[in-house]
Amino acid sequence: MSSPLVIRNLTSRPIEVKRCEYHGIAPSLSQGGFTNITQNVTSLFRNAQVVEQTTSFVHEDVSIRIDPFKSLTTEIRPESANETLHLIFETEGEQHRLETPTPTSNSTNLKPLTDNPRFNYTAVHLAEHCHLTLYSSANLSSWMRFFKDDTPLSALSIPGTHNSPTCHRALPSVRCQATSPPEQLDNGVRFFDIRVQPEAPLDPADDRLILVHGVFPISLTGNKYLRDLLQEVYAFLDRNPSETVIMSLKREGTGNATDAQLSRILKDHYAGDPNRWFTAPRIPYLGEARGKIVLIRRFGLEDALRQEWGGAGWGIDAENWADNTPNATCPSGDVCVQDFYEVLETVNIEKKIQYSQEHLERAAKCVCTLPAQDQLAAPPPKQPFFINFLTASNFWKVGCWPEKIAAKLNPAIVDFLCRKHNESGDQAEAAGDGSTGIVVCDWVGHKGNWDLVRCIVGMNAKLEMREHGL
Repeated sequence: MSSPLVIRNLTSRPIEVKRCEYHGIAPSLSQGGFTNITQNVTSLFRNAQVVEQTTSFVHEDVSIRIDPFKSLTTEIRPESANETLHLIFETEGEQHRLETPTPTSNSTNLKPLTDNPRFNYTAVHLAEHCHLTLYSSANLSSWMRFFKDDTPLSALSIPGTHNSPTCHRALPSVRCQATSPPEQLDNGVRFFDIRVQPEAPLDPADDRLILVHGVFPISLTGNKYLRDLLQEVYAFLDRNPSETVIMSLKREGTGNATDAQLSRILKDHYAGDPNRWFTAPRIPYLGEARGKIVLIRRFGLEDALRQEWGGAGWGIDAENWADNTPNATCPSGDVCVQDFYEVLETVNIEKKIQYSQEHLERAAKCVCTLPAQDQLAAPPPKQPFFINFLTASNFWKVGCWPEKIAAKLNPAIVDFLCRKHNESGDQAEAAGDGSTGIVVCDWVGHKGNWDLVRCIVGMNAKLEMREHGL
């Protein structure tokens, strides 16, 4: 007998399965529900108009309630890849339909069965584990609008990209992304990792900053510049004023430029406009950052900039970033990072997966200080940015190039987030808000697959529930 379907509800409201429908070969029935239903195809769900194409149909009305942030083992047991299983879910009288199997490996939005639905859901099915996870992360272009202005930015689960603009034809291990920065932003990414090289550091009037990865330019067809990238970010923020983009900037490349020179170029030519940039040396609230770029600096400052903000400096300080670390906190206390990247052999990818999962759990245990808690005698400690790099590479091993590692690491993290992240187990409720922190990825959006981003954004549901008193 096949395994029963496990459904996990990672939304802020109870969800009830109201109806199971089978189209195609009719399944066996038992007193507890459908039996002998399996699926051997590793796939996710999407909406498919298949009802009209099937020749047989069996259904059962059920009442299976799954509370927020809970998992439930059901009696639903789909059997054959020749069958199509439809599940009707209901929330507060509003019904949505999910259909499977599908020929793709992408997650999908459930189809609302009412006009002007109040809720939007995304489903991810892990067929190997007979496990279905429901998220409320359907809209990725402006997902931050659901959170209050006084939300600390570090409390959010934020998708990010590593060497974000490296989507061009480039040398092996230099390219890390399948899609352009504008496409990343439109699909929910809100953290950019940027490396630059001043082209003429001795000329204070020259603002040219070349986009690089290590010592290499990011494109074989000519230099790409920060100025053009920022115009794309500004255009996105103008279209979506509820959003913010956190930008980590670091000096790399060749030549004799210094961090001090880079800091002056950025201040004079790029990040001096307070309407476009948040450059205070602290983690902002979301309301302070909406419509702006938040600067995390991985470079030192010239002496004059160290006197900014009453001598506190300029930008969120991540200058002393531990190298190749599974877990370290910058001296400023504002950034806690997992950035283990020396995957010298493909067998070491499992170690990288382990470190990434452990950092996810560190972030999940934190509890955001809501405004009412500010008045407590002992409010929770300051919550740093948990920055979690799902990235690694080895130039000399084809199997360890960024896209090869991402092909193994990204699905492993999707699986972890769906089945295990902030899982309560035998406890009444899992500790913490279940945040992921900032998860920095390679090759998201490849062939249209944004599942990892959807899962990360979906993990904001518990915080949203606390903020709105649900």
